[in-house]
Amino acid sequence: MADENLAKLLKTQKSLTEWLEDIKHQDVDSIRHEDNDKRERLRILNDIIGLPYDKPVQFEAAELTENNPRFVKYLKSHGEELCALRLLPKDAGLAKLRMRGKSVKFAYDWFKEQKINPSQYRADFVPHPPDYGWSTIFVVNRHGIQGEIIFGGHHLLTQGFHSKSPVLFRFDFKNWLLSEDNPDALNHLKKLADYLLVEEESLRTQVANELSGQFHNNYLSGYFESTDSSVGTWFIDYNRILGETFKDIKVNVVPIGTKSKAHLSGRSGSHGQAEGSVRIVHPDKIDEDFKPGEVLVCIMTTPQHVPLMKRASAIITDQGGILCHAAIVARELGIPCIVGTNNATSVLATGDKVSVNATNGTVSIIN
Repeated sequence: MADENLAKLLKTQKSLTEWLEDIKHQDVDSIRHEDNDKRERLRILNDIIGLPYDKPVQFEAAELTENNPRFVKYLKSHGEELCALRLLPKDAGLAKLRMRGKSVKFAYDWFKEQKINPSQYRADFVPHPPDYGWSTIFVVNRHGIQGEIIFGGHHLLTQGFHSKSPVLFRFDFKNWLLSEDNPDALNHLKKLADYLLVEEESLRTQVANELSGQFHNNYLSGYFESTDSSVGTWFIDYNRILGETFKDIKVNVVPIGTKSKAHLSGRSGSHGQAEGSVRIVHPDKIDEDFKPGEVLVCIMTTPQHVPLMKRASAIITDQGGILCHAAIVARELGIPCIVGTNNATSVLATGDKVSVNATNGTVSIIN
């Protein structure tokens, strides 16, 4: 993908909650509330079991003035540090605002440009890693610990834009299985698993009482995201609702098969089968006429693709992982989706009739 097209697509990205708002998901209000409060849950886990997380410096948004001594002191001491600023609404009807990857000073200037009532928001200055190591998205359920890991920024997993596919993994509480031989990734995954293993019953009871946390084989269950950098390993999300959504998911950890014009393969983002005519959708022509029942084929879906996704019989992408936002949305829409094929947009052509088996991740050209 050309750099300018990638930059354009990245600017359109939204949080998972906003994706779910776009498809009018029935539980979006609960998911939004869960997302807004995630660092409070992480703080509680840090207090109880020592789970490391990206601990924010919190202010009432109304405190972000040049007359507030505490904020002035923070700005003076940490103004050049990288951060993500999250403006979290106190009213569920208001939108969450955020920016990331800039200095605290830059974030403060950005805050002053926002047309909001500060009394209705809380401001969280979340530390931003200065570099990138391992990033993960995974689920802990009755089948084990499973998800994907990549070396690089966490956005590569959530947004699905990457030149090399993430490594899939599954730990069935006994053995680890990865989609490729990668000792460094395995060692990092074992470290993450150790953080979630709570062998002391009194601590599990405390997590259950304070967070309604559940456990499988003494591992805290749910949906998790993590990052690693030169300043340490951080858990950046613990979501109980998404954990419940994925309570039965079982990742098929197998290498992507050899591809040919007659047999294209990738990873299952959303199970199901469908047949239809291919429509290649390019990044600069997302709003082109897309007929109901066509198979959407693109580099990677973005929020701008949602109207097309709703009309598609199936979705096939070059990039993306099984837990990226787009794959989750396809799953919630009930549309068969295959991600990470690497070359679907070059192997397939608009008008090809294909049979899509998204359960096993294969595409066959019929005509």
